[in-house]
Amino acid sequence: MKFTKMQGAGNDYVYVNCFEEKVEAPERTAVFISDRHFGIGADGLVLICPSKTADVKMRMFNADGSEGAMCGNAIRCVGKYVYDHGLARKNRLTVETLGGTKELELEIREGKVVQATVDMGVPQVTSAAVPEDICVKGKADQFVGISVGNPHAVYFRDQIDCLNLEEIGPYYENHVRFPDRVNSEFVQVVDRSHIRMRVWERGSGETWACGTGATASAAASILMGYTDNVVKVSLRGGDLKIAWNRETGHAFMTGPAVEVFCGEIDID
Repeated sequence: MKFTKMQGAGNDYVYVNCFEEKVEAPERTAVFISDRHFGIGADGLVLICPSKTADVKMRMFNADGSEGAMCGNAIRCVGKYVYDHGLARKNRLTVETLGGTKELELEIREGKVVQATVDMGVPQVTSAAVPEDICVKGKADQFVGISVGNPHAVYFRDQIDCLNLEEIGPYYENHVRFPDRVNSEFVQVVDRSHIRMRVWERGSGETWACGTGATASAAASILMGYTDNVVKVSLRGGDLKIAWNRETGHAFMTGPAVEVFCGEIDID
């Protein structure tokens, strides 16, 4: 199988051009290639496929083989791949996902895409209150539930560097409150235009960035009155900019897209 390794703010996936390649068992393939010791090493697998309704279709699979509805960092890299590899040579693209069709605006320098802005749609509040009370491992907590095509629970903390996400992350992801599991964001507000975030993604564990998580965290920060409508979100792998247009309800995410290397791998 030919593949391209790409990353957006450190959120790395293996991308396969399904205009040319056929992946018979993407769930099993995602588990194998994501392994950082025996596979390629990634947060998951992304298939770039033909679409009847958009320029391309994106299917993304987490490191545990589960299929996700949407990934903000991955979709920027899909836009870069589509343009740089000649599948569609235009700076505005549409990408079909399980979370709906998304529109991308590409920033091109010297013939290559360097970053992209994605219309993430309208963030939807999913918690019963803002914030909603929850009890995790016997401790009271609060979260803001936001859907950005996939489910997120945002928790605000005075400090996030000291959190042991490897220990606590699974309890938040698999809490009974979320029967389909949930992406959990832990957010520290720096000022009215800047937040810091760590994320525990369902099916992948802690990743260096999450575009939908950054969008959900910015939306939660705005709803709580902590920030203004344009927010820099600093993650372990870099910064993303989230701008929420409160008139239309749409949130826009801007961030980098980088091709790391291409190769081939044998898939059983």
